[in-house]
Amino acid sequence: MKPIRPLLATALVPAALLLAACGSNDDRSSTSAASTQSAASTTAAANSCDKANLSLTNSGQLTVATDKPAYPPYFEDDKPSNGKGFESSVAYAIARQLGFQPSEVKWTVEPFNSSYAPGPKKFDFDVNQISISPARAKHADFSTPYYTAPQAVVALNKSSAANARTLADLKDTKFGVQIGTSSLDAVTSTIRPSRQPQVFNDSNDVVRALKVGSVDAVVVDLPTAFYLTAAQVDNSRIVGQFDAPGGDTWGALLAKDSKLTPCVSQAVQKLTDSGELKQLETKWMGAAAGAPELR
Repeated sequence: MKPIRPLLATALVPAALLLAACGSNDDRSSTSAASTQSAASTTAAANSCDKANLSLTNSGQLTVATDKPAYPPYFEDDKPSNGKGFESSVAYAIARQLGFQPSEVKWTVEPFNSSYAPGPKKFDFDVNQISISPARAKHADFSTPYYTAPQAVVALNKSSAANARTLADLKDTKFGVQIGTSSLDAVTSTIRPSRQPQVFNDSNDVVRALKVGSVDAVVVDLPTAFYLTAAQVDNSRIVGQFDAPGGDTWGALLAKDSKLTPCVSQAVQKLTDSGELKQLETKWMGAAAGAPELR
């Protein structure tokens, strides 16, 4: 039996070509006009992100905000203007994409809780580990995300889990984790330990269990792990970080309906596409910051 589809296709192609060839001059004129209009719109959109066309808080400079003190590994030496640390580096990379020299970037202090409050802003954008959430987005804009927090394992230095180098090394670890979190999902779906994790109602109980050694290790997102080991749990370490679904995403925060938002998003996307954003993350949030990758 001869195949039917090729015959139909053969019959239909000339008909389609004939119909196309029979299009009126008006149709061609409309198509040409639409293409020209589309190209003009694209060009206009691109031009709107030219440095000279940006709507800025302070003329001639890009004003970037963060809180004080500015902690590592997001900033170094409590000095965002030195370009060191993950978010300082990201801010300068965005600025470069927008056409600004480092000397044209000015930093200002903005407390975390007021950054997403309703009302005008005294900055062009804010970088301060601000998770993108629907509640915050009611009163502020967010750029395309520049970071998605991975999960991390934290253990006391004396724990056997502290020496793990791979996820497989953690198979027999007794984990503590907070109920209803992406960290719990990460334990059960990614690490898959041989023992059921001990689940706690809140983060304080998780920390307490780690301190007294009733669990071998806990799993939290990486930013929380930095805080735990630096400020909450003495003699502890980040065993490592690992990718898992459901991590918080951070974006540059801007005033609600800011004309600058699409341009900052465009800059972040270019940094993502070029791989520069990943390089900055690896440099400042990876092994050098005490958070090696667990695979």
